Amino acid sequence: MINSLITSQTRIKLLLKFFLNSNTRAHLRGLESEFGESSNGIRVELNRMEEADLLNSTREGNKKLYYANKKHPLFSDIHNIIIKETGIDRVVNKVIDRLGDLNSVYLCGDLAKGCDSNIIDLILIGSGIDREYLTRKVEQAEKLVGRKVRYILLNNDEADDYLLAYPPGDLLPLWNNKKS
Repeated sequence: MINSLITSQTRIKLLLKFFLNSNTRAHLRGLESEFGESSNGIRVELNRMEEADLLNSTREGNKKLYYANKKHPLFSDIHNIIIKETGIDRVVNKVIDRLGDLNSVYLCGDLAKGCDSNIIDLILIGSGIDREYLTRKVEQAEKLVGRKVRYILLNNDEADDYLLAYPPGDLLPLWNNKKS
């Protein structure tokens, strides 16, 4: 869908990289190897996005690190478009409906790092979850978005230790039950 609005595949990859998880930081050479594209094409898009104030940068040694400008007026809109483009919003909405005492849902794996993937990795935290119902809902969500969904189901007691093992940019909170 986003391909019909934005014709540059490099620009789409950069939007996914920086606007899905706003904690993501990357440098040109790392993006070159991740995307499998020439550094020149990536550099042009990075410069355009920085000139448009969508990205900020900082120097770390001899590397220039890029990251999303969270203060840009369009930041949340772009983030929401990327969430919709990946299908994460539909998966979460499909899976959490009548699931049980679910407290929170996190995105992890490649998508949380801003790397496009055919797999949506989720961490579901709660108790009394109907596992059969969850399996059916995940299968429905996979058909809906055309991606595989993997999940880990944790109870509240095991969640803290498990989540602390993730580096800060590798875990993205998607949903939280405000009552908990």
